[in-house]
Amino acid sequence: MKNFVLIGAAGYIAPKHMKAIHENNGNLLAAYDKNDSVGIMDSYFPEAAFFTEFERFDRHLEKLKRKGISIDYVVVCSPNYLHDAHIRFGLKHGADVICEKPIVLNPWNIDGLKLVERETGKKIYTILQLRYHPSIFALKQKIDSGAKEEFYKVDLTYIAPRGLWYYASWKGDIQKSGGIATNIGIHFFDMLIWLFGDVKENTVHLHTHDRAAGSLKFERAIVRWFLSINAITLPTNSKDRSPFRAIDVNGESIEFSSGFAELHTKSYQEILKNQGFDLNISKRSIEVAHAIRTQQAIGLSGNYHPLASLPLVKHPFE
Repeated sequence: MKNFVLIGAAGYIAPKHMKAIHENNGNLLAAYDKNDSVGIMDSYFPEAAFFTEFERFDRHLEKLKRKGISIDYVVVCSPNYLHDAHIRFGLKHGADVICEKPIVLNPWNIDGLKLVERETGKKIYTILQLRYHPSIFALKQKIDSGAKEEFYKVDLTYIAPRGLWYYASWKGDIQKSGGIATNIGIHFFDMLIWLFGDVKENTVHLHTHDRAAGSLKFERAIVRWFLSINAITLPTNSKDRSPFRAIDVNGESIEFSSGFAELHTKSYQEILKNQGFDLNISKRSIEVAHAIRTQQAIGLSGNYHPLASLPLVKHPFE
């Protein structure tokens, strides 16, 4: 049985990691979060120690070490801008690290983490769950088995409605989250690289507080993409505020809003077999998201996603 500790236990994504640890017969020894809304731990690891102060969490891990209790994995689910520091913390504690996406905000942070990997002899893995989604995996097989010279035209849409709380949290601060394209788009960019090869051109048409749109030219595809957290951009036939995910490939629509329940569990299964996604794989999508975040949007000209032309909405706190 592998021993885990968790940094960032009160966030949205942490329960998926707790479930994955539990379903892979792992043991959560301790967890940390400055917020104490972590009752979900009772469903999986009621005996795990919990701390709201990082210093006490650190001291507890030192006590475990002195007792001869090893920590196999440190799981990082903290805010994006803290990932780099928390990953280093895990490596220096002698553990491998599993980090939620985006693993870091800037490509050069990856290079720094590689140095710490070499110094400690430990590994860093990230969660890129879309590579395991049945519909996307089937699409990958179809592309790989098709003619090598075939070039695809793709529309990617992801709408994840969020309330006003989003703008008051770290997620609404581009310096901390990386903005819409990074915070909710990073694993889609990884998916596209996996499907269609290296990025050749990266154009941003729109990048605001609640949506982003652009086009990416890959080795084997041109992709128009649209990301949004505003419910008014949902399709008119949507019955609730559930996330909407769709990819249209050469006129064939693949709607994959379901099928996500077990993807973290699958991700952990592969990591425990030393077959997870490492820093070299993670870096490619980080480079794409960083380029989107730091370049000037050209506006609605050229080959833009149709949803990009929807009326813009003012930031609610401005």
